[in-house]
Amino acid sequence: MNNPSIEVQKIRAIGLTVTDADRSQDFYTKALSFEPVSDITVEGQNYSDLEGVDGSKIRIVTLQLGDEVIELMEYLNVEGKPIPKDSQSNDLWFQHLAIVVSDIDRAYANLCSFPIDPISTQPQTIPPENKEAAGVRAFKFKDIDGHNLELIWFPPDKGQEKWHQKGDRCFLGIDHSAIAISNTQQSLQFYRDLLGMQVDGGSLNQGETQVRLDNLPEAKVKITALRPIQGGLGIELLDYLVTPKGRPIPRDWKSCDIANMQVELIVNDLEQLLEKLRQNGVEFVSPRLVHFSGNSSSYRQSCRVKDPNGHAILLTSQLANYSAYNHD
Repeated sequence: MNNPSIEVQKIRAIGLTVTDADRSQDFYTKALSFEPVSDITVEGQNYSDLEGVDGSKIRIVTLQLGDEVIELMEYLNVEGKPIPKDSQSNDLWFQHLAIVVSDIDRAYANLCSFPIDPISTQPQTIPPENKEAAGVRAFKFKDIDGHNLELIWFPPDKGQEKWHQKGDRCFLGIDHSAIAISNTQQSLQFYRDLLGMQVDGGSLNQGETQVRLDNLPEAKVKITALRPIQGGLGIELLDYLVTPKGRPIPRDWKSCDIANMQVELIVNDLEQLLEKLRQNGVEFVSPRLVHFSGNSSSYRQSCRVKDPNGHAILLTSQLANYSAYNHD
């Protein structure tokens, strides 16, 4: 009898390293309608090992929009490198959160009263000839630290069912985190074949609409959507088919650097998965599997690795709604 598949169950949260947690919380709550959940400070060897930064003392502000959660991570005793000013959508450190809205014109108008750095010229509509994404409207921009974000609106025949429920909220939740990659097959081997995520569609986006959306002169991008077995928040692979390819993630970037955006994946058998990743040459950031235990009966194990292009992945064992950071 075969063992159950080792696979990602769901994405629990997206973590963003920020320069000032108060300033970022102010932006996300006021400009994008996120709601505060918790505000904790963690330190000690477990956290240093988990994130690969010696002597880490991290303030973590958790915010929620709809069903989805982000964690604003401010390193209190380490100064991280800023995101390069000349970053572009095809650089391999590009990663964005796609924030779903019920009315993109209203959301865009609200956003324009805050200090954002636009990437797109204005909200764009994917044209009819792109059948897989036709009618989707989107606008890309940068937050106050330079993290990439996207407003996205789905027409009735696109997107998850939950984005079409009636209500008066403008900002609904996060559909996916999109990451720039160098090779679709290489990334599928990691996310689909090793982690057990499922392909959930895709498209080839190009032409003037994509040029205006990405602010790239030759924007042509192959998009592959992935979701965990339990659905919900997903990952999109952005393979820019332009020459030359975007710049790789520098080897010396760490989780304390502001470009850091980590995806926290809950898996059903973490120890077996880590062994599988080691056998396949995956790069580990954490030198060990970190065990967290608290005063409650909850118990969690976590380990940080890199995907084939260097994007940060925090793997954590399957437990209730506890964060890897909630324990001493």
